[in-house]
Amino acid sequence: MDIAAILQTIAVFALPVLFAITIHEAAHGYAARHFGDPTAWMLGRITLNPVKHIDPLGTLALPLLLLFATNGAFLFGYAKPVPVNAARLRRPKTDMVWVALAGPASNVVQALLWVIFGYLLLALGLHEPFFLEMAQAGLLVNLVLFVLNMLPLPPLDGGRILVGLLPPQPSQAVARIEPFGFIIVLVLLFTGLLGTYWLRPLMALSDQFIQTLLTPLRWLLL
Repeated sequence: MDIAAILQTIAVFALPVLFAITIHEAAHGYAARHFGDPTAWMLGRITLNPVKHIDPLGTLALPLLLLFATNGAFLFGYAKPVPVNAARLRRPKTDMVWVALAGPASNVVQALLWVIFGYLLLALGLHEPFFLEMAQAGLLVNLVLFVLNMLPLPPLDGGRILVGLLPPQPSQAVARIEPFGFIIVLVLLFTGLLGTYWLRPLMALSDQFIQTLLTPLRWLLL
């Protein structure tokens, strides 16, 4: 185990991870407030203060344990979910789709911004490896969060979106999976099925979309 390499990885990923989870959760809370539910706002969760969104187990202990146990080969974690009272939304079923979508959408925006940050560094002749690696880490972290959360399985955001889009009967059937959703995700992760058939293919497509979207800017700057 290369302790120095692991510590360097932590330093590179720390800021992108904090931004990614903080803005993701705050986006959920902001969207909920916009559509009529002030629960997250009243609890102080619509904030860019990462402390409000950190789960001691899911954000700190679990990722660090996996980082050292697998020498950085496998990482998984989660933030403290923003509370949303669907009954207080103006149109609960429809509005919940937008509330759920807000988090992953924020990660797509952040991924774009990290790529732009990397372009600006190169355009300014700043080839400091630490910051270039941080830009790459920011892209990677946000793509992972976007694609993972869009898995159509409650309690992930994609599952909540699916519940909101389906007709009542199938919607209720999918919603009943929620108590077992986290266990299913872990099983899919540890068996490699999630990475092979969902994460890697969709991350590659998302990355290609971002690079294509930013092609004019890349031509302009580089």
